Amino acid sequence: MDLDVLFLGTAGSSPSPRRGLPATLVRRGGDRLLIDCGEGTQRQLMSSVGLVELEELYLTHFHADHVLGLPGMLKTFALRQRERPLTVHGPRGLARLFKLLDPVIGRLTFPVDLVELEPNEELERDGYRIAAFGVDHGGPSIGYAVVEDPRPGQFDPDRARELGVEFGPDFGRLQRGEEVNGVRPDQVMGETRRGRKLVLTGDTAPSDMTRPVAWEADLLVHEATFMEDEAERASETRHSTAAQAAELAAAAGVQMLALTHISPRYAGGEVRKEARSAFENVIVPRDFDRVEIPFPERGEPVHIRASDRPPEREPVA
Repeated sequence: MDLDVLFLGTAGSSPSPRRGLPATLVRRGGDRLLIDCGEGTQRQLMSSVGLVELEELYLTHFHADHVLGLPGMLKTFALRQRERPLTVHGPRGLARLFKLLDPVIGRLTFPVDLVELEPNEELERDGYRIAAFGVDHGGPSIGYAVVEDPRPGQFDPDRARELGVEFGPDFGRLQRGEEVNGVRPDQVMGETRRGRKLVLTGDTAPSDMTRPVAWEADLLVHEATFMEDEAERASETRHSTAAQAAELAAAAGVQMLALTHISPRYAGGEVRKEARSAFENVIVPRDFDRVEIPFPERGEPVHIRASDRPPEREPVA
């Protein structure tokens, strides 16, 4: 099961020539989860994987740089005569946001279901869950953790044969957790293997909640709007510095830290340099970069730069 993160917009508050406004696409198997939808998100999708008919969208908060891409994208879906429902999740106040946007969006050809989430609320999906957690950004704001279910251990076919189980359907029954002719699954299966964990904070000051949520995550996507020379301003606006995000990543024992929400005042290299004083495996992705997250036994997350790979397109439903 493939799992990756495509960075569609990595700027903070205002776009730059090289960075669009916040939007991140999480892809797991056939599932597509769009986190935030800054101005120009549909354009970023069209320039990378194509404007796929998303089924789920997740907003971290309602500041303009994270939501103004919604009206245009919804209208484009309607112009294409979309009929499939779209579910939009977000913190308390989501319904009010859509009421304010209603005159701009107008009539759609498909239903939009709104789900307001509270911190610590979880959504069960096939093989994983999406957990909302509280962050510190001065209003209704949440981050999201994508957490896979534990996986069965490796099946030992030689041991199964030794115990009298013949190759065929009985092998599959054992792997599904069923007992076969007195042979228990735990006799032929290795230790349970953990699933993968991906955590995206959205905008936030350093938060006590992020550390336990991100504990031993494969990838933490954390904002870094400021550097340490602007730490006071970061605190006033409820944002984080690159060093603060890195210190949190180190304390949480994550595999990789990806810094986003980059201000036009900084170059990615200087942001990365500051963060690496506290945490080594940090990246500052540009738009259209992605991170592949393999199963833990197959290696660590891999940063793939947009310049290193050919353009990709997903089939349009």
